Amino acid sequence: MDRNTGHTPQMVLRYVQSFRRLDQWQRRAVGYLGVVFAALVLTALGYQWGMTTYEGRPRTFLDSLQFAVEMFTTTGFGGDAPWTSPQMQLFITVADLLGMVLLVGALPVFVGPFVETVLSSDVPRELDSSLSGHVVVCSDTTRAQELIRDLDSHGVPYVFVEPDEQRAAELHGRGQTVIQGDPEATADLAAANLPTARALFADVSDRTDASIVLAAREVAADVPVVSVVEDPDAAAYHQLAGADHVLTPRVALGEALAGKVTTVERAGVDKTAAIGDGVRLAEVSIRHGSRLAGARLADSGIREETGATVVGLWTAGEFHPAPSPDTRLPAGSVLLVSGHARQLDRLSDTARSPIREFQTGETIVVGYGQVGRAVAAELDEAGVPHTIVDCENHEGVDVVGDATDTETLTAAGIDEAATVILALPDDTTTEFATLVVRDAAPRTQILARVEDNSNVSKTHRAGADYVLSLASVTGRLSASRLLDDEDTVASTGYVDVVRVTAPGLAGRTIGDAAIRERTGCTVVAVERGDEVISDVTPETTVEHGDEVVVLGTPEAIQSFEETFQ
Repeated sequence: MDRNTGHTPQMVLRYVQSFRRLDQWQRRAVGYLGVVFAALVLTALGYQWGMTTYEGRPRTFLDSLQFAVEMFTTTGFGGDAPWTSPQMQLFITVADLLGMVLLVGALPVFVGPFVETVLSSDVPRELDSSLSGHVVVCSDTTRAQELIRDLDSHGVPYVFVEPDEQRAAELHGRGQTVIQGDPEATADLAAANLPTARALFADVSDRTDASIVLAAREVAADVPVVSVVEDPDAAAYHQLAGADHVLTPRVALGEALAGKVTTVERAGVDKTAAIGDGVRLAEVSIRHGSRLAGARLADSGIREETGATVVGLWTAGEFHPAPSPDTRLPAGSVLLVSGHARQLDRLSDTARSPIREFQTGETIVVGYGQVGRAVAAELDEAGVPHTIVDCENHEGVDVVGDATDTETLTAAGIDEAATVILALPDDTTTEFATLVVRDAAPRTQILARVEDNSNVSKTHRAGADYVLSLASVTGRLSASRLLDDEDTVASTGYVDVVRVTAPGLAGRTIGDAAIRERTGCTVVAVERGDEVISDVTPETTVEHGDEVVVLGTPEAIQSFEETFQ
C-alpha cells in the first residue's frame, strides 16, 4: 500500500513532464480529447439518471454511453425517442447543442492542422552538403531581409537558420533557402554547413547574438562572424565571444543623418569614399533656395562650373543612378557626385541656399535617444551649432517639449533653422512631427529616421527631404562587412565602385561605348599602369590593359561586366 502510494506522485510528475514535452498542437489535441471524454461520461450519467427518474425506463451505463456517442456523432440517434417529460426534453436539447459545439471545435484542432500539413512543404532540418561559400543568417528579421537583397544582387548564396516553425515555413514557401533549427545550437549551425560558409550574420537580440557567436566559434573557428547590437555597451562582450565585426546600427544611423549636415564627403556610414588620385565620392544636399533647386541637370552647370560629375540622385525616397540630363533637381534632394576635394567644395557652395548662413541653432535635433546622441556627437565634432529637443529633461537637452507642438519648435528656433533632424524612436510620431515641421518651416530641410522600411515613403509624403531606415542601414552595414571584395573600391550603400578590366572597351571612347545608356554605370576613373586618369570625359579612350573604375548599382555593374568583359 505504501509502495503504491509512494509511486503515485512520481507517475503524476512523469505524465506532467510528458505533456509539457508535447508541441502546441499535440497539447491542444490532448486537451480537446479530454474534454470530449468528460462530456461523453457526464452526458451518459445524466441520461441514465434522467431515464430512470423522469421517463421510468431505466438504462445501463453502457446503454447511456452508447446514446451519448450516437447523439454527438449523429449516428443512430433517436432510438429512445420520444421523450415525454419536460426535464428530459430539456436535457436532450442541451446535449444536442453541446454535441454541435464539440463537433465545430474539432475543426481548428484537427482538420485545420491536417490541411495545413498536407498543403505545406516540409522545412528541411539541414542544408544540402554541396552548398558552400554561403552566408548563414540567424535569423529572419526585417534587417536580415535587407541583407538578403544585397546578397542576391551580388549572387551570394545564403541560408536562414530559423527556430520558429511557422516563420521557417513562410520563408520556405517564398522560395528562400532556410533550415529550421536553433541558431544557438552547434548541431544546427553544423547542419547549415557553417564550416564551409563565407560568413555568419547574427541579429536576434544582444544576449542571443552573443550565444550564437560562441556556438559559431565552436563549430567553425575561422569563419567570419558579424553580429548586431542594440546597446553599444554590449559590443565588447560580442567581441570577447569571438565576433569579427560588431555593428551598432543606431549609432551608424545617427552618423549618417549628421553627415548630411556636417560634410559633403559621404560613402555609406563609413565615410570611406576615396577612389584614387584624390577622387572621392560625395553626397551633396540641394538646399531650399539654392539656384540648383528645380533646375534640370543639363542646365545646372554642375559639370562645367565645378568639374564634379553627378553619378546618382536621391529624391522622394528613391535612388536614381546615372540620372539623365533632363532630370529635375528638386529642393531637398541629394546628389551623389564624384570629383576632387576642390571640385566638391565648389559644388557644395553652389548647392547651398544663398539666403542663409550658419547660425546658432540652425540645425535642430529632435530626439535624444541613441540615434539623437550619435547625431549630436557628429555635429559637435564638426563644430556645427545645433539645438537639442527632447520630451524629457536630460543633460545636453536644450529645449524640453513635444516636437509635434509648434510652441516647442518655436522655442527651438524653427524660424531660423536650415535643417531639422528627426531622431524619434516611433515612426508614427516621426510622420506627424514631419507634417508639423513642414507646415511651420516650408523651406527647411528635414532629415528623418524610421525603424521600418515600409514607412519611408509615408515620411517622404509627409514632407521629409531625406529618410533613412534602421533596417536599410543595418543591411548595408552588414553587406559591406560580408561582401569583402578586393575589386570593390568603395560603397555608398546604394551603389558600389569597382575596379574591373573591360576588354570590350579597348580602343573605344567612353562616349562611343554609351556605357550609361547601355548599363546604367558611370566610369569615374581609368587606371593605366601607375597613372590614374580621374578627369574622365566622353572623349576619354580606353586602351588595352587599362582598368576602369566603375560606379553603379550591383545590378548595373553586373550588366557592365556582361557587356564589356
